[in-house]
Amino acid sequence: MRARDIMSSPAITVTPQVPVRGAAALLVSHGFTALPVVDDEKRLVGIVTEADLLRNGWVEESGARTVGEVMTSPAESMDAGAQGSLIARVLVDDRIRCLPVVDGAEVIGVVTRRDLVRVLARTDTTVQAEAQRVLDVYGGGRKWRVVVQDGEAVVEAENVDEETERVLTALTGSVPGVLRVRVLTGGER
Repeated sequence: MRARDIMSSPAITVTPQVPVRGAAALLVSHGFTALPVVDDEKRLVGIVTEADLLRNGWVEESGARTVGEVMTSPAESMDAGAQGSLIARVLVDDRIRCLPVVDGAEVIGVVTRRDLVRVLARTDTTVQAEAQRVLDVYGGGRKWRVVVQDGEAVVEAENVDEETERVLTALTGSVPGVLRVRVLTGGER
């Protein structure tokens, strides 16, 4: 599972010129904990979090009036191909709640802790049905079977070459809720 499979997209972003109160209103109205901050070309320049606003956003006390004055910069980000396990590790280890997903430097989405928890909450039955649909579409009449238990997907595939095995692993692994993939080829059962 990769960032592209679990990110919220498009991301709601702000520019450094947005008033602090406007950013606070966006966070509250959408239930977010952070917003990516982008320049005029949509490139990531920072992130503004609830903590940034609480620490610096009291205009009367600190004098901060714009997001650019309170944002954290540079902001950590991941590309769309980043593994879910890496994203989870960064979110937890670095105590980040929202991680922008970028294509080059352009923000294309965000992944939050809640997005990852939502994936974990999916039942094996739901994940298995979705993984089977993906394999049926790709299979072109070939019958591959997938069983999911505790997030591990086991794909049964008779007589497949290494390239097909890699494709089956990638396709199955792209389904939200699949944490690991094994492909059994013939005599491995």
